[in-house]
Amino acid sequence: MPRKGPSVIVTRKLPDVIETRMMELFDAKLNHDDAPMDRAALVDAMQACEVLVPTVTDRIDAALLARAGEQLKLIANYGTGVDNIDVEAAYKRGITVTNTPGVLTEDTADMTMALILAVSRRLVEGEKLARSGDWTGWSPTSMLGHRIHGKRLGILGMGRIGSAVARRAKGFGLAVHYHNRRRVHESLETELEATFWESLDQMLARVDIVSVNCPHTPATFHLLSARRLKLLRPHAVVVNCSRGEVIDEPALTRMLRNKEIGGAGLDVFEHEPQINPRLLALENVVLLPHMGSATIEGRQDMGEKVIINIKTFADGHRPPDRVLPSML
Repeated sequence: MPRKGPSVIVTRKLPDVIETRMMELFDAKLNHDDAPMDRAALVDAMQACEVLVPTVTDRIDAALLARAGEQLKLIANYGTGVDNIDVEAAYKRGITVTNTPGVLTEDTADMTMALILAVSRRLVEGEKLARSGDWTGWSPTSMLGHRIHGKRLGILGMGRIGSAVARRAKGFGLAVHYHNRRRVHESLETELEATFWESLDQMLARVDIVSVNCPHTPATFHLLSARRLKLLRPHAVVVNCSRGEVIDEPALTRMLRNKEIGGAGLDVFEHEPQINPRLLALENVVLLPHMGSATIEGRQDMGEKVIINIKTFADGHRPPDRVLPSML
């Protein structure tokens, strides 16, 4: 009986419907217990399969790629970002890398707005008070937060997700400002009523809320550095649903502790899954466990893209979501 499709190893448990489809199409080995693979297990997988399906928590660096078997020809990342993979090293070894762009845009933008509201209106603190048994009733000065209508939102990275955040922000009455590597098309600026800032420093000094929506690359590591964070006004709020490495987390933590900025909403962290204990102790920060894209629909859509990329590659064609070093 001929083998069905390429040999595929999946590093984490995926939605049942996706795993079923993979088993139908490919010679797939799944991770039913969802235990993260250590480096030794990843090496074993890369020496055994033709296609590896890692997730954002699997670090596929040059040293690991050097130990890959000759048969490994495709790394179909289950995720939009590929900062977990040394794409250049893979390219030099003749290994194609793909990702799953576009499918998480709306989910991540929803979570960004949720964090903006949660921090500005102190939702987590209020929820804790309601559950504590210490709430004595309504008071004119109790649990005062900040109105977001009429405030300035500064978006760092006006790609798919940044643009989706801007559309939502406009509906909430926020004035949209943005900094990007390149200015977006005039028609999009007009649609979003967005103001472009070539200087990130100047934008940060003038906005009330900062939303981080750029990918993690060498160029964006600590883009929000200690120096830049000090440009923010004392009431400013920082929200990050992108990658923790974009913000100098120790500097942000110090400023939150010292009340030098108003608050933060963080769905990602610099050293995930570890979270700075000093962040955990603060009340002016909302912390989430990297769940910005965690919807049933989004996870299934990601899996469908992975399957399409594998099947297209196996059929001898260029996969639609190939990532090249120059794209980073």
